[in-house]
Amino acid sequence: MTKIEIIARRILEWKLNRWDRWYDYKNDKFILVSDFQPDENLDHAMLIVERLKELGFTYKTNGTSEASFDDICETGETLAQAITNAAYSIADNSSIDEGWI
Repeated sequence: MTKIEIIARRILEWKLNRWDRWYDYKNDKFILVSDFQPDENLDHAMLIVERLKELGFTYKTNGTSEASFDDICETGETLAQAITNAAYSIADNSSIDEGWI
């Protein structure tokens, strides 16, 4: 799985409906895989921020290239990349029981 797939499945709880689209059951809508680019689009990255806030994480940023969720802090060339990198660090930790999702 790619970084974006891991975030979509484990944080946003989207299901892969077909090879080319996600299904967001909470909002009852389909999202094309090619249209969800949180590492390039800040609006998409902010969907991740809002979901992690719902899960109890505290979000902090320096506003340009660093994002933190609690004690997980990552950087990127842009804020969107930093958010995506931090979310991936949370979601890809194989020692976390996925029951928290």
